Amino acid sequence: MDETTDGVSGTASRAARDVWVVFSRLRRRLREIASTQDLTPSQVSALTLLYKRGPASASGLAAAEGVRPQSMATTLAALDKQGLIQREPDPDDGRRQLVTLTGAGRERAAGDRQAREEWLTRALQNHYTEQERQTVVEAMALLERLTEL
Repeated sequence: MDETTDGVSGTASRAARDVWVVFSRLRRRLREIASTQDLTPSQVSALTLLYKRGPASASGLAAAEGVRPQSMATTLAALDKQGLIQREPDPDDGRRQLVTLTGAGRERAAGDRQAREEWLTRALQNHYTEQERQTVVEAMALLERLTEL
């Protein structure tokens, strides 16, 4: 086994780099597909998070995104200005507000998600063989285990 000086195999190191690079490129490509040209990556990420997880506090969104609360406040202000989110009192804590998607925000997030999924499906269908697609499915099962660590 090819080990580096820190006891990690060379293949583990290369796999980590390759996964990082490929997922970063794929994420960028999928962002290009959606109709989010008028939104920053931070705004798209917050919109997507609200779509997936539902209402959240600004501080909860900031923590989930790994950004400062001030940065999230700026992001939310831009989404609010575009009519994609609204703020409502938290029923459990009247001092806090929950951020939710408006109808336009839900439509935007759902449409963007559908566009990205359709592009990826067509790309896999048109540029990969059945055997290659099966290899992708198997690789994703292996990578899913990373999320369980």
